[in-house]
Amino acid sequence: MSQKLELALLSLPKEPTPDEQSLRIQLAAAYRLIDKFGMSDLVDTHISVRLPGTEDHFLLNPYGLLFHEITASSLVKIDLQGNRVDPGNQHVNPAGFVIHSAVYAAQSDAVCVLHTHSPYAMAVSALECGLLPISQIALQFYDRVAYHDYEGVSLELEEQERLQRDLGNRNVMLMRNHGLLTVGRTVAEAFYRAYYMEKACETQILAQSTGSKLIYPPVDVCEKSATQQEFDNLGQLQWNALLRMLDREDPSYRE
Repeated sequence: MSQKLELALLSLPKEPTPDEQSLRIQLAAAYRLIDKFGMSDLVDTHISVRLPGTEDHFLLNPYGLLFHEITASSLVKIDLQGNRVDPGNQHVNPAGFVIHSAVYAAQSDAVCVLHTHSPYAMAVSALECGLLPISQIALQFYDRVAYHDYEGVSLELEEQERLQRDLGNRNVMLMRNHGLLTVGRTVAEAFYRAYYMEKACETQILAQSTGSKLIYPPVDVCEKSATQQEFDNLGQLQWNALLRMLDREDPSYRE
């Protein structure tokens, strides 16, 4: 890649700071897209977004809705203590509260947290080797993946401290024997990381299933590739295209 092209990619315009309604629409879109790409798990797993102007209010899905049913207005607003902020009688997944509130309490710049039980990420989470640097997609996560050992369903507040410790300042974590967690400064960023982590895990499982010897790039090339794939507005171009696709196919997520 030429220096001129690298600079052009790095200078993409920054998106304006979204308000609550915009974040509701984006979060509902993320649920629809996770479902569309085969990464949902019936009514389980969860995606959240922290609201602007507050340190402890965030939106989470109402427990019991399939991801393709979720709309901007159906999302539930809660605080870091698990209290519902807006009126209504819908509840959230208790495990979702435990996981997401732990991340928001620990990372002040976290805007979106995304947790899936997507099949390939679950498979790799159960491998002792974890994610291997064997594809360009995987290399964007080189030496950037955290791991958290399985403790059972995340229903105990005591687990939050260990989640925070294991995640540290990273934004991608494989929860051992469980699934995937990504964090973003935008919904687009968290979704981008989840989508490509699942693709990286899929590529790894396919390669390992052949039984052939795997090829590993040199360490310096791995780090170079990871650095090349880091941007301030990570995933925004892809996100804008995905929203256009949703609007053509079914814009009801905006309701």
